[in-house]
Amino acid sequence: MKIYVPRDAAAKALGADRVVKAIEAEIAERGIDATIVRNGTRGMIWLEPLVEIETSEGRIGYGPVTPADVKAIFEGDSDKGLGNVEEIPFFAQQNRLTFARVGKIDPLSMADYEAHGGLSGLRRALTLNGDQLIDEMKTSGLRGRGGAGFPTGIKWDTVRLAQAEQKYIVCNADEGDSGTFADRMIMEGDPFTLIEGMVIAGLTVGATKGYVYIRSEYPDAIEVMSSACAIARDHGLLGNVVGSGNTFDIEVRVGAGAYVCGEETSLLNSLEGKRGTVRAKPPLPALQGFMGRPTVVNNVISLATVPVIFEKGGQHYADFGLGRSKGTMPIQIAGNVKFGGLFETAFGMPLGDLVNKIGGGTASGRPVKAVQVGGPLGAYMPVSKFDTPFGYEEFDGQGGLIGHAGIVVFDDSADMLGMARFAMEFCAVESCGKCTPCRIGAVRGVETIDRIAKGDGEAVELLTDLCETMKDGSLCALGGFTPYPVMSALQNFPEEFQGVKEAAE
Repeated sequence: MKIYVPRDAAAKALGADRVVKAIEAEIAERGIDATIVRNGTRGMIWLEPLVEIETSEGRIGYGPVTPADVKAIFEGDSDKGLGNVEEIPFFAQQNRLTFARVGKIDPLSMADYEAHGGLSGLRRALTLNGDQLIDEMKTSGLRGRGGAGFPTGIKWDTVRLAQAEQKYIVCNADEGDSGTFADRMIMEGDPFTLIEGMVIAGLTVGATKGYVYIRSEYPDAIEVMSSACAIARDHGLLGNVVGSGNTFDIEVRVGAGAYVCGEETSLLNSLEGKRGTVRAKPPLPALQGFMGRPTVVNNVISLATVPVIFEKGGQHYADFGLGRSKGTMPIQIAGNVKFGGLFETAFGMPLGDLVNKIGGGTASGRPVKAVQVGGPLGAYMPVSKFDTPFGYEEFDGQGGLIGHAGIVVFDDSADMLGMARFAMEFCAVESCGKCTPCRIGAVRGVETIDRIAKGDGEAVELLTDLCETMKDGSLCALGGFTPYPVMSALQNFPEEFQGVKEAAE
């Protein structure tokens, strides 16, 4: 008998380790021949800890399980039964490509990885030349999943064509946006797919060294990725890549916890041991990146998606999606929502369906007021914009951005003026200080919103001007995107920016 209990950080936070001890005690007491596999999470966080038992009818789930539930599960009369896990509607409605193995396999078993399609993409990539590798990436239409949405094939081609003795692949695992956890989930649940993606990137552009820059707040991901790199080295995935004569190795580096280090040039400075401040562009990191050498900087999900593109073909991947938003996107549904978790689907699903049909509406049972999409710098989308299809251009047309695809749901009790103030304060606290619009603008922004809160209606125009200056004049997205949440709150909920003065009068 195989019993699966996630070792994912979210499951552990909800008691998965205690459940494992209860299962071990039950197995010992009953003298059962059983193996416990610590898998990744299936992404249905409201069901964690989700215990799965392998049967001839598939994996039967129970959740959320507490230690007190374990005996009943073994006796066959548990009220936590969920049936076949892959038939649960939240899971069954997904198109899992990037996350196809997460939750299914033992994350640190190379044999399990290969048995579920792992290394197929790399083996195919090794049969292609540089032009064919780039063509496959361009055909896939993959755009940077970290938020910028830049075409990955074009970025890789720029690095490939650059002349240098040493090139690098840098994985940005500094996932700091509110409501996002996809990077962490894949590093903890299927680390070899990220390693395989980085190896293919190295083959394509001519890099022999890679770095995974992980935020310090992810101790479980750091542990799993470090172990996975050692295992990959032992199995010949790293080093002499599967005996092909090509070399590539990876080093895991831990960040110190600054949000701005999620910006690629700040990350590169931090990786070089410098203060994590933004670099002016040009030069582009693709030409002068880590240690001044041509560098591919991609987010975890971008690189982790590469193996399936080469396994199934770029066109297969591009056949999913909407317009220029090709493929699938792991959407993270969080906040005040009934069914929070990770939902991987093709681009194009309306925002309202993600919130209400998939997420089940608010956990509080109150009406949805707004959702913030794209992290703390994303716009607040009101219910009136819920018909917007999930896609880069479609969100841009509504004054929003999809960023890293985190959705945070708010009910009708949310204070939108307070949320706008939070965005400005967040920028003021996290600014690296390199440019004036971000460093000073955010401080003045907090002060201006406080004036509005006290009834100074004329300060609204000042806030609008300030946001325009920050948007156009900031060096990076931290200052440049802070106006998105501020202005979306102001434009979509104007009554909350004028009520205090009227009440006082």
